[in-house]
Amino acid sequence: MGDSIKIEQAVDRAERAGAGHVPDPAQPRLLRDALGAFATGVTVVTACEAGGEAPVGITVNSFASVSLDPALVLWSAARSSLRHAHFSAAPAFAIHVLGADQRPIAERFTRGGLGFEGLETARNAENVPVIAGTLARFECITEATHEGGDHTIIIGRVARFCLAEGAPLVFSRGRYGAFIAD
Repeated sequence: MGDSIKIEQAVDRAERAGAGHVPDPAQPRLLRDALGAFATGVTVVTACEAGGEAPVGITVNSFASVSLDPALVLWSAARSSLRHAHFSAAPAFAIHVLGADQRPIAERFTRGGLGFEGLETARNAENVPVIAGTLARFECITEATHEGGDHTIIIGRVARFCLAEGAPLVFSRGRYGAFIAD
């Protein structure tokens, strides 16, 4: 095979790769991998079980600011989660932004984790369990929920917040890490 054919084939492959991919619900891995290239912070969202007082928590990275005035934030709950019904019905919740040294807290609230077992918490004015010592905490009243594909987007009005010094815990490409400032 001549060099010109090899070059032509390489150009064809590069052009096809540059054209991008079409999301395929039957094979979500490639899209999930592409989304994972975006580094996010790590949060734990807490609330009370629907119709009860038992605490419920979940580790999420789908947290974002919506508005400063009024103070609104959002996060997205997967409808496939066993905890979805609790969060989508919760009148109030707290979002805890984790620091670089708080990976064990994140792992408590993933599938199969310890959850609240042995973790010291308090209850805020809305009776939501709150975790002390996180990098930031936003105590919210549920403002609205919106269906968003396989997730429910939950918007909260910030009633109170706390802020501490430190570096954030970061998540990207399926792994935890830390932010390094220059």
